[in-house]
Parts: sequence; C-alpha cells; structure tokens
Amino acid sequence: MKKPYIIAEAGVNFYDTAKLRDVTPLEEAMYYVDKAKEAGIDAIKFQSYKASKIASKNSPAYWDTTKEITKSQYELFCKFDKFDAEDYRKLCEHCHKVGIDFMSTPFDYTAVDYLDNLVDIFKISSSDLSNLPFISYIAKKGKPIYLSVGASYLSEVEQAVRTIKEAGNNQIALLHCVLSYPCKNEDANLNIITTLKNIFPDITIGYSDHTMPDETMTILTTAYLLGAQIIEKHFTLDKSLPGNDHYHAGDPNDFKKAVENFKLVNKVLGQKEKTVLPCELVPRREARRSLVLTRDMKKGEILTATDLTAKRPGTGIAPDKVDILIGRAVLSDLKADTILTWEMV
Repeated sequence: MKKPYIIAEAGVNFYDTAKLRDVTPLEEAMYYVDKAKEAGIDAIKFQSYKASKIASKNSPAYWDTTKEITKSQYELFCKFDKFDAEDYRKLCEHCHKVGIDFMSTPFDYTAVDYLDNLVDIFKISSSDLSNLPFISYIAKKGKPIYLSVGASYLSEVEQAVRTIKEAGNNQIALLHCVLSYPCKNEDANLNIITTLKNIFPDITIGYSDHTMPDETMTILTTAYLLGAQIIEKHFTLDKSLPGNDHYHAGDPNDFKKAVENFKLVNKVLGQKEKTVLPCELVPRREARRSLVLTRDMKKGEILTATDLTAKRPGTGIAPDKVDILIGRAVLSDLKADTILTWEMV
C-alpha cells in the first residue's frame, strides 16, 4: 500500500473564521491553504456555487439544526456564495505556489466551465449522484472524476459510473460517504469500502468522512486499512465554531495525526513476500536450536536418541537432522552440552 491521497474539504468554512481574524474571506481561504500544506495534506477542496442555482427558496435543512440553526438550504448557501471565478483563480495560484493541489466542487455548469481551467480533478458531491446530465457534462471535460456515493443505492452508483464511461471518461474514483452531518460512528459503515472494491475492481475507491474527529483519527486509519486510496474530510481552523461544517470537521492537528497514522501503517505493513529479514539474521541464528550432547562421550562411541537434545543457539546441526545423527560415531572426546557440528561425527 501507498499512503492515501488526502483531501482537506475546506468548503466554505473560511467565511466564519475570517470574521474572527478580521480578514477578507479570500485572505482566510489562502490561510487555510497554508495550514493544510503544513499538515501534510495533498489537496485542499473548496465549493463553487451560487445559492440561486443550487437550491430553491423552499429547500428545508437536512443537517443537525442544533449545530447549524439555518432552516433553509437556500438561506444557508446565500451566506457563503460570494466567490467568483477570479477568486478561485487566485486561490488556485496560491495552492500551486505553496505546493498543494487545488480542488473545488462545482454545483452548476458555469462553475464547471471556469474550474476546468483550474483543477486537475473534478470532485462531484453525493448530492449530484443522480444528476446524470450534470455528471455527463463534467465527464466530457476529460479529467479524472472523484464521485462521492453517499445516500445512494448500488444501482444509482452503477448508473452514474456508466454515465461517466459513456461520456468517454474512464478516470473514475468512487468515495464511500454517509450523507449525514455529523455521521454517528455506528453509521460510518466502512465495510462499504470493501463492497465497492469488490463490485468495481477497475475503479479507485476512497472515503469521504463526516464523522466527528476521534482522538487518534482511528476512523480514517481504518478506512485506509480497508483499502481507501483517497481520504477526504472537512477541514476547519476552529472546531468550536457553531454552524455549517465546523462541528464535524478536523483541524490541522487532526489531519497531522491522520497523516502520521498513514505513514505508520505503511511502515508496519512492509512486503508481501515471506522471507528472513536482515534484522532477523542474528536472532534467527542465536534463538533457534542445535543438537547438543546430554552426556560426556568418548571417541568412537555411537550416538543414540538419548544422547541428544535440542538447545539454543542454532549454530550447530539443526534438530530436524536428528535421524541422520543417530547411529554415527563421535570422532573425539566430547563434553556434555557440546553443540554438535558435522565435523564432530
């Protein structure tokens, strides 16, 4: 295994923390880029939308309203849709400057068109899984597609994959996701990663996480161990803030823990070939056993089974050769506990 491709989903969280630091949203978004890079993250992802294009004015909330009190999707999106194509261009340039990949999820056709000049990968939200004309439009841009598959039936996933392929695009990754904010641990259902790998063996499988960050980031590590090659999680610089995606996002320290976990997993997994490692050569020799004498023997005496036992170290004749030794004569006087070698018999 190699470490997963890690995406920090900044979304629109920077709007809130910008107010705390008394900076512009664009300045704060760039600060998020810097912090993501410091945490060892591969890509930072934003969201490109206009409220009037993504939700009707009669769109009820589907999130935990004790955490985010806005009762309408339209009202919520209106708070965070101020960026235009030029803002995303500046963000993209800053990402490239610091050495992190830029991503932003488009939610309308206009966003797809201007992002096509900025992103190397198109991320499609679970909410658009059944929006097949939109998926087809993105697929025809010819770039890799990361598609989250939350709140869907397998038949819908298959239909979306077929739509992408029919558009002439085979660069697909599917991200297991549970469309619940926050997702309870018991609902994370990480076994779906294995299911998707089995059903779509030719497609890269990843995980987009909505659980609350756990102390050791074990949930993300488990997803990786199950085969997720892409890991995405919401990203904030202040988990204590109410509203939107802060309350279930990870901060830079959480992501640093996850990155270290992935490195440790790769380090301990090692190779698939079973062989003796260089670090085992001395212990193998010293901890294995050799045939030794149970009594003093005179030159010419014949070895019997009771004359032999197996003890450490393994520098002499191995115990599996005992039948070859029995019946042979010793070539010199030998003391009890002598480690036998072939030159002695």
